[in-house]
Amino acid sequence: MGWIVLGLLAAAAIYLVMTYNGLVAMRQRVNQAFADIDVQLKQRHDLIPNLVETVKGYASHERETFDAVVKARNEALSAHGPQAQAAAEQQLSGALGRLLALSEAYPDLKASANFQQLQSELSNVEDKLAAARRFFNNAVGEFNAAIQAFPAVFFAPQMGFSPREFFDVGEQARTQLDVAPNVKF
Repeated sequence: MGWIVLGLLAAAAIYLVMTYNGLVAMRQRVNQAFADIDVQLKQRHDLIPNLVETVKGYASHERETFDAVVKARNEALSAHGPQAQAAAEQQLSGALGRLLALSEAYPDLKASANFQQLQSELSNVEDKLAAARRFFNNAVGEFNAAIQAFPAVFFAPQMGFSPREFFDVGEQARTQLDVAPNVKF
């Protein structure tokens, strides 16, 4: 009887260690995925001043649009956490959209090789950012499911594991993202 109890305790201890290690690995995957988003956001933020300067050369009287982009970029740089960053990035996307829309009113700007290259780079970064967000949200979903599943739900909080937030663009942005962009050249 003693050996059975000892065997059950050893099995429970092994299970706890394996579960703990699995949760640690998932938490690290979430942290890495968030770091990947940060890398893409930094690239995006680094492109914006060049894009603003290029547009300024052709549309210097559009000061309000430039100021909105710069303000949104600064707010995005100072945002912390998935929800705050998602909200700030949504504001930045709106401001960038208005900046890029200026090319319709300025044919010389639209034809500028520098503007086209920056626009292409920004599009590439946006694609990578979307992929990084999907990977992060997938990692968060797996992690949250693991800590809320039976029997981990009973001991995960005591071991320091708590649910993480998704990188959510918000309801308004989601409806805008559902509409295909209209690209003209």
